[in-house]
Amino acid sequence: MYQKLPSLTGRQLIRLLEKDGFYKVRQTKHGQGLAKDLPDGRKVVTVIPIKRGELTIGTLKAILKQSQINVEKLNKLIEEHGK
Repeated sequence: MYQKLPSLTGRQLIRLLEKDGFYKVRQTKHGQGLAKDLPDGRKVVTVIPIKRGELTIGTLKAILKQSQINVEKLNKLIEEHGK
């Protein structure tokens, strides 16, 4: 089933990913690096831009792909924890 991507800022997405088990690995002037250890021993790393406005659809899709989170899981995190 198709679910629409929510509109989120970088800070909102960081907060949601931290609720899913990601942790901060580095901070730069324009972005926050997050990582998550997977059960099979691998580590997933993604960088989320921190800016005032909402993330573009392409940027949000790329971050979700890197962090191995689908739209359904993102929407579930929003339902559980809010934006």
